[in-house]
Amino acid sequence: MDKDKNRGRKHGEWKRHRIQILWAFLTNSYLAGFLHGKIYRGPLKNFCVPGLNCYSCPGALGACPVGALQAVIGNWNFKFAYYISGFLIFTGAITGRLVCGWLCPFGLFQDLLYKIPFVKKIGTFKGDWMLRKLKYMILIVFVLLLPLCIVDVLGQGAPWFCKLICPAGTLEGGIPLVLFNETMRSALGWLYVWKNVLLAVTVILSVLIYRPFCKYICPLGAVYSLFNPVAVFRYRADPEKCVDCGACRNVCDMRIDPVRQVNHPECIHCGQCKKVCGVHAIH
Repeated sequence: MDKDKNRGRKHGEWKRHRIQILWAFLTNSYLAGFLHGKIYRGPLKNFCVPGLNCYSCPGALGACPVGALQAVIGNWNFKFAYYISGFLIFTGAITGRLVCGWLCPFGLFQDLLYKIPFVKKIGTFKGDWMLRKLKYMILIVFVLLLPLCIVDVLGQGAPWFCKLICPAGTLEGGIPLVLFNETMRSALGWLYVWKNVLLAVTVILSVLIYRPFCKYICPLGAVYSLFNPVAVFRYRADPEKCVDCGACRNVCDMRIDPVRQVNHPECIHCGQCKKVCGVHAIH
């Protein structure tokens, strides 16, 4: 029975991963960018994609909502700021953190890293839940306050989160641009080294801990998490059907109780709890 559940779980995971891979390809299909070491600047770049997907990735067709928000939040007369805010609210209200589990390319990257075998994976640790509040602080300070308060003459703020923290930008944008663009190599400095160190730490932690960036750092996940309890697409749990077998708790890599903490802010709606529930208490 346990083997069947395990097999079903793995099958369900790869079904989700296929959707993640397809979405990552569709939103990063500007192949000419990799050939010429330049980013796409066509009309599609005016539109945001739901997940964390670096604007500066040579293959990116759309804009990352976090990067776009930082660029325009300092000028409230700039209509684009309202578009991005509306986009985040609309996406969150419809899906909650389903975007994190099914569409975010950097979420896929972490999912695949966690599949690498290791002697002992770290499920949780002392201070884990306190550390998860860090992403809200990063959202407030680096995505909202700094770009809002420090602006240029056009009212545009610097993308502080992208510039100083985001490992997804380094992976998708920084490294490919440096590899394919010779002129950029001479301009490398301490910031590029720092960002690569952060990426390396994220990679190592992702092998040991399930989605450490999503749990502790990602400001986009922080935004969407606020909508989890009220999103159109959310889970319903029937406590009367639940037999308290613990299967859903054991299978949840985000370490929540899917029945007693249904639509918890940390839930990424991966669907594993629903698949392993033998009494169909989660739907």
